[in-house]
Amino acid sequence: MMAAIRAAELGQEVTLIEKNPVLGKKLLLTGKGRANITNACELDAFLKRFSGGGQFLRDAFKKFFNRQLIAFFENKGLRFKTERQDRVFPATDSSASVLAVLKKELEKNRVKIIFRKALKDILVEENTVKGAMLSDGKSLPCDKLILATGGVSYRFTGSNGEGMKIAEGSGHKIIPPRPGLVPLETAQKYPLEGLTLKNIRLKFSDGKKEIISEIGEMLFTSRGISGPLVFTLSGRISDWLENRDSVFVEIDLKPVLSKEQLSNRLEREFWLHSKKSLRNTMKELLPKRLVDVFIAIAKISPEKRVSYITRQEREGLIRIFKGFHMDIRRCASIEEAMVTRGGVSLKEINPRTMESRLIKGLYFAGEMIDVDADTGGFNLQAAFSTGYLAGESAALS
Repeated sequence: MMAAIRAAELGQEVTLIEKNPVLGKKLLLTGKGRANITNACELDAFLKRFSGGGQFLRDAFKKFFNRQLIAFFENKGLRFKTERQDRVFPATDSSASVLAVLKKELEKNRVKIIFRKALKDILVEENTVKGAMLSDGKSLPCDKLILATGGVSYRFTGSNGEGMKIAEGSGHKIIPPRPGLVPLETAQKYPLEGLTLKNIRLKFSDGKKEIISEIGEMLFTSRGISGPLVFTLSGRISDWLENRDSVFVEIDLKPVLSKEQLSNRLEREFWLHSKKSLRNTMKELLPKRLVDVFIAIAKISPEKRVSYITRQEREGLIRIFKGFHMDIRRCASIEEAMVTRGGVSLKEINPRTMESRLIKGLYFAGEMIDVDADTGGFNLQAAFSTGYLAGESAALS
């Protein structure tokens, strides 16, 4: 939509091919329906939130970055607010309001929209775009074509990887799609589904290397772990799991306390509540749903009075506080991923224009190219920026 709007603004006759009966199915899901459209951090910090291809986006971001994106919508009457971790949301708290602006701009700029038809192939002569073949068998002549068909996550929105297949069929290298921003499945299945842990830190390891998270939140699921900290590191864990037999995570439940400070805290709690059971005392230190699981791992009777807890048992409790261990079996499937990693190789796209280096007049934008980032508005900004640059480049070339 952004590519079509920008090309039409520059005077081009633009046709938007949409296989769904409506626009923006995936956009409506973003930010849990609130559309976290971008992040307010500075460019260098922004680029660091991308897994590998962040620098490729520098030109696109210089052309159209967070301030320009916000201004684009605010000039059309939609206001925004910045929340924790610099995440930017519409003041309406609704992704539908973002879509409404885009639809209005498409109409204003007289973009023709073909619904319920998919792109099946690109018509190419002498390495130059000549048209598009649609799913109904009809061809659409054009001298510029922008592919922005998304990845393979959330297939029910229409993102099934067909654009990547078309690009591959035209000679482009595709980095194999993999899940990004995805839950992790663990060997241990504790009865903790739905429990959110706040102000914790994760440490992933394969026994040799380690990845340590920032302090933040995670969520227990029926199959393992999820939430912001897990999503942020899941791409790297996915890569690890392809090459390693054993990966585990240790959850530091009290990251702001050293082991010595935690030992002193336990001693104080046990002295103050000497007649209480371990279960009742631990409720002062942990979420209630976690207490019985925690004590079971420590192999101590939950009814044991804390005045009888031995030094060895206390040290065992401290080890679990600082390293609640879970073995990672696999990442959840790509269908459950928030974004797709992989896509059209960046080596075959000109970062200054988003044009293919192999076929003149063919441009790429959005999730179907090999860039992905953390949660926080980074992926959606990349989609808007590459779309804007592709639209402008196609219109002006």
